Amino acid sequence: MPITKYSTWINIDLTAIEHNVTRLRYLTGTPVMAVIKANGYGHGTVPVARAALRAGAQWLGVARLEEALELRADQITSPILVLGYTPPERFLEAILEGVSITIWGSKQLLSVARAAQDAHAKAKIHLKIDTGMSRLGIEPANALSFAQEIVNTRDVKFEGIFTHYARADELDQVSALEQESIFIQVLGDLARTGIRPEFVHAANSAAALFQPNSRFSLVRTGIAIYGLHPSAERHLPVDFQAALEWKAVLSQVRILPPASGVSYGHEYITRDYERIGTVPVGYADGLRRASGKNQVLVGGVLVPIVGRVCMDQVSVQLDQVPNAQAGDEVVIIGSQGESRITAEQVANRWGTINYEVVCGLSARVPRFYH
Repeated sequence: MPITKYSTWINIDLTAIEHNVTRLRYLTGTPVMAVIKANGYGHGTVPVARAALRAGAQWLGVARLEEALELRADQITSPILVLGYTPPERFLEAILEGVSITIWGSKQLLSVARAAQDAHAKAKIHLKIDTGMSRLGIEPANALSFAQEIVNTRDVKFEGIFTHYARADELDQVSALEQESIFIQVLGDLARTGIRPEFVHAANSAAALFQPNSRFSLVRTGIAIYGLHPSAERHLPVDFQAALEWKAVLSQVRILPPASGVSYGHEYITRDYERIGTVPVGYADGLRRASGKNQVLVGGVLVPIVGRVCMDQVSVQLDQVPNAQAGDEVVIIGSQGESRITAEQVANRWGTINYEVVCGLSARVPRFYH
């Protein structure tokens, strides 16, 4: 792909995703549910799903039914679980497409059963237990009675049960181990009454790697399959590979005289004659207005973005790269020569996490897969 054809673009290395899924399967010894919600964490839903399945992932996890239907429309037939809320009005669609539904209450169960009757097919459901995330799920104390209700409901298959950790990505494991203990207690209560859903899952990427007892029958790995660290405290093994690079080009380079204001508001004013370049990328693409903190690579050199980030363009200070010229490659995330900018470094500059950086990359930035 000639770099002159696009102003900014994202490269996705699908072999890196395949490698990471393969490593997760090996390291955990457990079947993998690849979590590909939010447009595959900005990497692309369908291409990431296919790469993960090629590498042996057995399940796909999404946040919303629309994401599951996108996969089905692309002829992806693997098991898919909607991990979050599904509007009851759409239970019928989910059942007809063989998509598994998460529930946590009796009203949902009744609606699912009615939709299953209309579909003339069994609804596949996973019960979510709130062991400490305090977001979605049934209270552990009510789990057994509700599980019995599920088992006694016609046209419903009690396919799975799961929970989600709030602090598995921290070095201090006290909270995560407490949640694990509560979940195991719930599973024990169910087992004593003969209730044993086929799929039991709790581990996110951090727990899958660092909390072996949480692996159960599936690990739900999201951030790790993209080669991104679960947190600043919990890093991936060194052989994992980041799959995403974000690049652009210099659209213009010129020398501005002293006291020249750059970009809106003239927050940056040249002190001397300075080489200033323009890059056709901005906050509409996902590059945040972090004044004085943004940097990019040009000619293998880390250079600052100066002045305000505009919707579609930014300015860079190029005195350290005297040979830079229009048409040269600019790296926002990724490698150039021996230098590299990671999503984690960008997140640190923005005061956020790598998840938000990659999920925030605009759909208008073209993705290219290799």
